[in-house]
Amino acid sequence: MSKRIVVTGLGVVSPVGNNVESFWHALRTGTSGLDRITAFDTTDYPSKVAGEVKGIDFTAFVEPKEVKRTDRNILLAMAAADEAMRHSKLDLSAVDRTRCGVIIGSGIGGIATLEAEHTKLLNRGPGRVSPFLIPMMIPDMSSGLVSMKYGLKGPNYCCVSACASSAHAIGDALLVMRNDMMDVAVVGGCEATITPISFAGFCSMKALSTRNDAPAKASCPFDVKRDGFVMAEGAAIIVLETLEHARARNAAIYAELVGYGATGDAHHLSAPAPEGEGARRAMQMAVRSAGIEPSAIDYINAHGTSTQLNDKYESQAIMAAFGDHARSVAISSTKSMTGHLLGASGATELVATTLAINHGLIPPTINYDDPDPECPLTYTPNTAVEKNITYAMSNSFGFGGHNACLVLKKYGSPENGGE
Repeated sequence: MSKRIVVTGLGVVSPVGNNVESFWHALRTGTSGLDRITAFDTTDYPSKVAGEVKGIDFTAFVEPKEVKRTDRNILLAMAAADEAMRHSKLDLSAVDRTRCGVIIGSGIGGIATLEAEHTKLLNRGPGRVSPFLIPMMIPDMSSGLVSMKYGLKGPNYCCVSACASSAHAIGDALLVMRNDMMDVAVVGGCEATITPISFAGFCSMKALSTRNDAPAKASCPFDVKRDGFVMAEGAAIIVLETLEHARARNAAIYAELVGYGATGDAHHLSAPAPEGEGARRAMQMAVRSAGIEPSAIDYINAHGTSTQLNDKYESQAIMAAFGDHARSVAISSTKSMTGHLLGASGATELVATTLAINHGLIPPTINYDDPDPECPLTYTPNTAVEKNITYAMSNSFGFGGHNACLVLKKYGSPENGGE
C-alpha cells in the first residue's frame, strides 16, 4: 500500500504577512499587500508596483555576520523554515535525520547578488567580486542551508521550473516519500526578484500591470480590466511526514497530500498552450493521482495571475477537466492579494489551501468587479465564503510550459475512517 503523506508544519513570509497567522488574516479579510516599489528607483519603469516583504529582521533566523553573505532569496527561505519547523514541533533529537530531506524550489535564485557583484566587476574589476557570489546566487543553496541548519541528511535539492518551481518541489517530495526514501520532508519555495534587472526584463515582456495609480487594485485575476501580473517576493515552507511517522510522535496533522500532476505544454516561451491544454492534463493527472472523481474537488486555488491569457486559458482548462462540476466548484486567486511570488507561489498557495481546509473558508479573489465573459466560473469575488472543504487543488503554471497541480485532502474526513 502506498504511503500516506501529511502536512504537519507551515511557515510563510509574504507581502501580506511574515507568519502564518498574519498571512491568513490578510487572506480571509481580503487585504492586499501590494504597493509602490521601495527597493529601487522606478522612475524609468512603466510598472512601479510590487508585493514586497516588509518589517522582517533576518538576524532572528541567521547569525548577524551571515546575513551580509546570504542572498535575500535564501534569507526568506530560512525565515519561513524557522516557522515551519517550530510549527511542526519536530524533535530533531528523536528522528533519523538521514531520512529527513529538503526540497526547495526557486525560479531565479540569487539575482540581487548577481546584479550587485556584476556591477563590482564592471566598475572595480574581477578581484573585487565576492567569494560568496556563487553560493549566494545558485538557486539550490536555500535547500542546502536549511538542511545544514537542522542537520537533515536525506534527499536535498532544488526544483527550477519558473512559476511552478515550488509546486514541483512539493510534488517531488510526495513521490520520493511514497517510494520510502524519506520520512520527513521540508519543502517549499522562495523568491526575491524585486530588483532593477528582473523588473526591467518583465517590463520589456509587457507582462506586468501598469496600474501604478492604484497598487492595491493592480492584481485583479479574472476581471476584464486585468493588464498583467504584479511581481512579489517571499517564501513558504511546509513540513511533510509519512502518516506513520507523524502518528508515532503524535503530531498535529493539518491536511493530507494525496495528488500530484505535472505536464508540459511544448508550446511557447511564455504563453500558455491554447485553451490551457497542458494545464487541463495536469489537473486531470492530479485528480487521478488522488484516486478521486473530479466532482470531489471542493476548492481550486487558481494560478490566477491577472494576465489576459493565463486567466482565460486556466478557466477553459478547468471547464475541460471538471465538466459540469466546473460551474459549481469554488475557485479563487490569492495572487489578487499577495501578488505573484513566481517560484515561491506554488508553496505559498498550498499553505493558503491548507489553511482554507482547516478553517472551512474560501479566501476571496479581490478586485473582482467586472467579470470577464471569457472567464465564466465562480471565483469567490471580494469576500471570503464559508465552505466545508474535503478535497482542494492548487494550480501552478510557469514560463516554458511547466504545469504542476497538487491535491490536498482534509484529514479526519469520513472517507479515511475519520483518521
